[in-house]
Amino acid sequence: MSLSLSMAAFALAASISPGPVNVVALGSGARHGLRASLWHVTGATLGFCLLLVLVGLGVHELLLQWPLLGVALHWGGVAFLLYLAWKLASDDGQLGGTGQQQAPSAWHGAAMQWLNPKAWLAAVAGVGAYTGGEQQLLWLFTWIYGPICFVSVACWAWAGSVVRQYLHEPRYLQWLNRGLAVLLVGSAAYLLI
Repeated sequence: MSLSLSMAAFALAASISPGPVNVVALGSGARHGLRASLWHVTGATLGFCLLLVLVGLGVHELLLQWPLLGVALHWGGVAFLLYLAWKLASDDGQLGGTGQQQAPSAWHGAAMQWLNPKAWLAAVAGVGAYTGGEQQLLWLFTWIYGPICFVSVACWAWAGSVVRQYLHEPRYLQWLNRGLAVLLVGSAAYLLI
């Protein structure tokens, strides 16, 4: 297997597997549709690519030197996941009408990646496995990872938009959102262990 193909396989496995960013993309697709959710998808992709590059350039070493920064990121991630879970659980399930909340923004998607432990693990593991400290390989890995990440997160948003057609009654969307909220609380709880 070539290095590029191996990088692509890693990127696909890490990007399409369930995680907080994908759960929010699914919920956004169900509530707002695919087109509105693509801002979140784009932000999540760009946020991860920036994280990947900065980890490759030494941010991980900075976290090792300043452990309190890592602790702050950890607790910030837990708090952010719980906040998102609360927002999903308290949603009224209305798809239309006035006062409807907006779809997650690109900034929201990018911030999620920086507070997402899964993203940090993927960035650190990927950089460690594929770049060997070589910047040329880091850039290659990032160029391969970006489109795969975008398509993977977009698949979750698309799946939500497909489910949307079955959510005619607000209670169905509330059930979906509360199920997604439970998944986010589970992700946060896992971080506390």
